[in-house]
Amino acid sequence: MDGPPITPEGLAALRARYDHLLGTERPAIVEIVSWAAGNGDRSENGDYLYGRKRMREIDRELGFLARRMKAVRPIDPARQADRGRVWFGATVTIADEDDNRRTLTLVGDDEQDAGAGRIGWSAPIARALRGAAAGDVRRVTLPVGEKEWEVLEIEYPEER
Repeated sequence: MDGPPITPEGLAALRARYDHLLGTERPAIVEIVSWAAGNGDRSENGDYLYGRKRMREIDRELGFLARRMKAVRPIDPARQADRGRVWFGATVTIADEDDNRRTLTLVGDDEQDAGAGRIGWSAPIARALRGAAAGDVRRVTLPVGEKEWEVLEIEYPEER
């Protein structure tokens, strides 16, 4: 299996979302739609029309999640053998030319949250940092131009 990487926690979050939609949200919408369908004229029935629309949205998301869970490749960062370089799941502290420091964790694209410092594996900065060791300088091409970052520290989670 050679799909995009994801942490075990990220895969669990996808599965939890899928289970919630399938087991909770969809049955509730089905109930509303069937109740609304019994109320007569469906063309002017807001509950019925909204319910059908919401059910299509849920079914689309369920399909996406099912395909995604089959495609991704779970990788446990705690099992990384080469802890001296930046690979999937690493938490990296970097500094730019002005010594502005950032701490980033490289995660699967489905798990990214830039505000929390979780950068997707295929993001430009993550691609530039791959394979770097502490002390390495990497150049990243961003929409605002090129920027250089020095890798200060690399950490991985401990095995449970």
